[in-house]
Amino acid sequence: MIYTGKSLSVSLLDDGFAELVFDAEGSVNKFDRQTVTELDEATQALLKESGVKGLVVRSAKSAFIVGADITEFTGLFAMAEAEVLNWVANTSQVFDRFEDLPFPTVAAINGFALGGGCEMTLACDLRVADTTASIGLPEVKLGIMPGFGGTVRLPRLIGADNALEWMTTGKDRKGAKALAEGAVDAVVAPESLRDSALSMLKDAVDGKFKWEARRAQKKAPLQLNKNEAMMSFSTAQAMVFAQAGKHYPAPHKMVETVQKAAGLDRDGALKLENAGFVALTKTDAAQAQIGIFLADQLVKSKGKKQAKAATKEVKLNAVLGAGIMGGGIAYQSAVKGMPVIMKDINTDALDLGLNEAANILGKGMQRGKVDAKTMAKTLNAITPTLDYNTLKDADLVIEAVVENPKVKGIVLKEVEDVVADDAIICSNTSTISINQLAKSLDKPERFCGMHFFNPVHRMPLVEIIRGENTSEDTINAVVATTLRMGKTPIVVNDCPGFLVNRVLFPYFAGFSKLLIDGADFVAVDKVMEKQFGWPMGPAYLMDVVGIDTGDHAADVMAAGIPERMARIGDDPVTVLYKEKRLGQKNGKGFYNYGKDKRGKPTKVAAEEAYSLLAPITADTKDFDAQDIIARLMIPMANEAIRCLEEGIVGTAAEADMALLYGLGFPPFRGGVFRWIETMGLANFVELADKYASLGPIYQISDGVRKMAAEGKSYFA
Repeated sequence: MIYTGKSLSVSLLDDGFAELVFDAEGSVNKFDRQTVTELDEATQALLKESGVKGLVVRSAKSAFIVGADITEFTGLFAMAEAEVLNWVANTSQVFDRFEDLPFPTVAAINGFALGGGCEMTLACDLRVADTTASIGLPEVKLGIMPGFGGTVRLPRLIGADNALEWMTTGKDRKGAKALAEGAVDAVVAPESLRDSALSMLKDAVDGKFKWEARRAQKKAPLQLNKNEAMMSFSTAQAMVFAQAGKHYPAPHKMVETVQKAAGLDRDGALKLENAGFVALTKTDAAQAQIGIFLADQLVKSKGKKQAKAATKEVKLNAVLGAGIMGGGIAYQSAVKGMPVIMKDINTDALDLGLNEAANILGKGMQRGKVDAKTMAKTLNAITPTLDYNTLKDADLVIEAVVENPKVKGIVLKEVEDVVADDAIICSNTSTISINQLAKSLDKPERFCGMHFFNPVHRMPLVEIIRGENTSEDTINAVVATTLRMGKTPIVVNDCPGFLVNRVLFPYFAGFSKLLIDGADFVAVDKVMEKQFGWPMGPAYLMDVVGIDTGDHAADVMAAGIPERMARIGDDPVTVLYKEKRLGQKNGKGFYNYGKDKRGKPTKVAAEEAYSLLAPITADTKDFDAQDIIARLMIPMANEAIRCLEEGIVGTAAEADMALLYGLGFPPFRGGVFRWIETMGLANFVELADKYASLGPIYQISDGVRKMAAEGKSYFA
C-alpha cells in the first residue's frame, strides 16, 4: 500500500501500475477539505514511490465523486476575500500537482462525476466512462463557477464553445454524449470499466496514446485565432444573456474568465479562475442559490425520514373530481407507476380529466420525451368511474371537487362510508380549513390536506396539511405517496390558506392597494418580473390563478384572519370578477388573451380593465421600482414570518422551498426569508416601518423586531 487515508487509498498493482481509489466513509465520495488534503498527500506518496509507470483513478462506490461538500461552503464563503482566495488557490494547486505526476493517469468514471469530481477526471490524462456515468460542471446552479481548474482544462480539451455550454447551463452528460464531444476517450459496460481503464493505461505507457501531448494541450493557451475567439465568445455572451438574464452573475463570469484566459497557460488561466470564483462567492445570488441547495437537502431529508416511518403502504390511489386539477393529479399518479381511480358524477367530467392526462402526454410525445408505450401504460393506469363502490379498495383518496366547504364536506363523508377503515382521505383544498373539513368525518385521524399546485405535472410542491386530529401515521403515508408521485412534500399545520396561499394573498392585497393609489398594473408587472425576478407579475399571476378563484380565496382569508386580511373596499380584483373577467380561463382579465395568425398565444393589456378600474383608482402615476417592490413584498414577508412564529411551518428553509416550488419565487433571491436576511433583519424592520401606515399587513411582528435587535438569523 502506497497511501491510506479516510477518503482514499493508493495501492501498487502488477507491472508497475498503481490505483487510487476514492472510498469515503459516507455513502458517497465528496471533495471536502479532508479529501483534498488526502489527495495531495497521496500525490506526494506517489512521487516518492519509485517504479510507478502509470495510475488508474476510480471509485469504490456506485458514483465516482458527486462534487464538493456544499455544507462546507457557508463557512468558507463567509471568510474574507483574501482567505477564500487562499483556500481556492491552494486547492486548485493540489489538482495541478496531481496533473503533473511524471506518468500517465487514467480516470475510470462510474455514476456521477460532477463539479470537483469532473475536475478530478479532467486532471487525469485520459478518461474512460461506463454507461452509468453522468459527467458535468453544475456549479452555476449554486451561483458560482468551477474552482479547481474546470474553466481551464475543459475548454482546452473539448473547445471553448462546448465547454461554455457545459458550464453555463450546468447540465451533465451521459457517457455517449461526453465521448462525442471529446470529454472522455471511451465508454464501456460497467463490469468492464476497471479492466478497460487498466488496458488504456497500458496503451499509454506503451506509447499508443500520446498522453504527454494531451497533457501539454491542457496546460497551453487555447488554440483559437482572433476571429474564432471573437465569434466564439460573442456567441456565448449572447446565449448566456438570453438564457440567464441579468440576475445570475455566474454564467457571465464564466464566459468572461474563459475569454480573458484564452491566451494564457494553465497557471495564468487558473489565477483568473480563482479570482472569478472568489468574486462569485460574495454575490447575493450565490448565497441564495447555495441556501436553496441546503434547504432542498433539508426538505428531502425530512421527507425521506417521514416516508421511512410510514406503516401503511399505498398501492392504489383515487381522485374525486375529474376536472383539470383532478385529471392532472390522476396523470401524476399514473405516470409514476401508481394506478389510480378517477371518480366523478358525469361522463363529461371524466372525459375532461382523461383528456387532461392525454394532452400532457401528447405534448411530451411532441417534444420526444414520451413514447407511445409510456402514453398507453399511463392512460391504462387511470380507471375512470361514476360508481363510488369502485373506491372500496383504494388506499388513499384525494378529493379534488369544487372549492366549497359544504360540497367538500358532503363528498368527504360519502367517501368515508365507502372506503376501507384504514384508507387515508385527503382534500386538495387551497384555502379551506382542514380542521373544519374534518368535522364531516367519523375518523378525522386519517384525514389531512394534500394541496397540489396547478399545473400539477409542472409544479414540484405538494403542501401536506396536518389537522389537529391527523395522526402521524397518516402524515407519513401521505408524504411517502407524494414522493412516489415525484413531488416534493412539505408538511404544514392548518390555518387559513395554509402556508403558500396565506403568504400570497397579502402580496395580492398590496398589489390591489397599489392600483387604488394610481399604479399601472402593466408597470407593476414589469417591475416585479424584470427587476425582482418573479416569473409573472401580480396582475398576470392573478389572471393565471383565475380572478374568480382569487376573489373567493380573498373571502376565505378575510374570514380566517380578519385582523390583517379584511376585504379591501373597491378591490380591483372584485371589480373585474363582477364583470365576469375571470383571467386566462375565459380569455379576459387584467389582460386579454388570444392567438396570433400563427396560432401562438398573445397577451395584451386590456383597455376594458383600465376602464373598469378608473372609477375606483387614483389618477395614474409613476411609482419608483423599489417602492413597488416594497409595497408588494413586505406583506408577503410579514405573513411568512408570522407563519414561522406560529409554527405553521417548521423552518425558514422549508418556507423558502415552499415558495420556490409552489409560487416560482426567484431562485437567485433564495426565498422570502433569504431575501429578508440578504437585506438584513434590521434593514427590513426599518423598511417595513416606513410603510406601516398603509395598514396591518405592513406592520411587523414583535418577534422579528426582537430578532433584529438581537442580531439573530432565521438560518442559525
